[in-house]
Amino acid sequence: MTSNEGTFVIVGASLAGGKAAETLREEGFTGRIVLIGEETEPPYERPPLSKGYLVGNDPREQAFLHEESWWGEHGIELMLGRRATELDPANHTVTLDGVDELRYDKLLLATGSRVRTLSVPGADLQNVRYLRTLDESDMLRARLRNGGRVVVIGAGWIGLEVAAAARGYGAEVTVVEMDQLPLRKVLGDEVATLYRDLHVAHGVEFKFGTGVQEFRGDGDTLSTVVLSDGTELPADLALVAIGITPATELAVVAGLTVDNGIVTDPALRTSDPDIYACGDVAQVPNPVAGRPLRVEHWANAHDSGPLAAKSMLGQPVTYDLMPFFFTDQYDLGMEFSGWVAPGEYDQVVFRGDPSLVAGKVPEYMAFWLQDGRVRAGMNVNIWDVADQIQQLIRAGKPVDTGRLTDPSVPLPSLLE
Repeated sequence: MTSNEGTFVIVGASLAGGKAAETLREEGFTGRIVLIGEETEPPYERPPLSKGYLVGNDPREQAFLHEESWWGEHGIELMLGRRATELDPANHTVTLDGVDELRYDKLLLATGSRVRTLSVPGADLQNVRYLRTLDESDMLRARLRNGGRVVVIGAGWIGLEVAAAARGYGAEVTVVEMDQLPLRKVLGDEVATLYRDLHVAHGVEFKFGTGVQEFRGDGDTLSTVVLSDGTELPADLALVAIGITPATELAVVAGLTVDNGIVTDPALRTSDPDIYACGDVAQVPNPVAGRPLRVEHWANAHDSGPLAAKSMLGQPVTYDLMPFFFTDQYDLGMEFSGWVAPGEYDQVVFRGDPSLVAGKVPEYMAFWLQDGRVRAGMNVNIWDVADQIQQLIRAGKPVDTGRLTDPSVPLPSLLE
């Protein structure tokens, strides 16, 4: 068998899995490709679920990677609404729904993540929602159109984007967060404060330093969210957004190395030479961060799927992707490049004025520095600069902070 023959199975009809299947054909693979997905929808992108589609700006079909007919036209077998329940690396088989066995020559795990759930009384009440799938976005969008009282549990990216969408529909919004600021563990106090102020300016109320003790209902319909500090919040809808966990169940069953995700080498190979992993579920050595990372954002899924496909074909591949994500909240659009953990930077500096001024759209950049080197950068309502920021990060050289914060100084000149 050559690298262009045989059966390649992709578990996870996600963006990462879909891009991998697409790339296999683009790179000349003529064998059988099977793309397995638990959802009944063909591969789609998840950002619209909490952004353009949820707020009502974009049509539903815009989320899909391709029209459903495209997959068959390119000889890619979609097995939707099917769950891979067993993986046997020794026999090169994957079992679907505990019944049907499928043999593979090479297999890609693009199983993504699952939402973290709240196990408190009343968690099964109607209108206690999560947001991970297109169907869930459909239901949430329909419900938000009614306005009402919305409680968001979790002040991460999804929680804040839903809060912004809910305010756009005229809802009263309260965000509940265990930490003292939204996104503090991601952005640090300096920038997290800006996001708090942004939402407060748009009428969102925050409850920090507390969690959920109970959901109470009128019959089986949510009526009140009871917080761990005793506060009772009247609610017509609650959105739980407390993070995600990698869907590693199949890898664990197969005996693959798992450590906060499926561990791979820089070519996205797992501990089994014929099994690969990409997207949210994969923990990959990252040269930008200098350590293995599991990155949960759109760009990683979009770009690591093609890398995994090329690696499956025997092409030389080295994962060298820059962590990147973006958000849209109210009139604020942002792109973030790089990776910096709490305690791994000395200072945050700004290029432009990050303060909120009534009637003015904020435009600025923020940089996280360690020993004078740019570890991460964020551009807010300033476009076509992400590549320049990423060049500064990759260079790994100390920069002149005065010039970095001067909007009149071109960013590329800092590399000279």
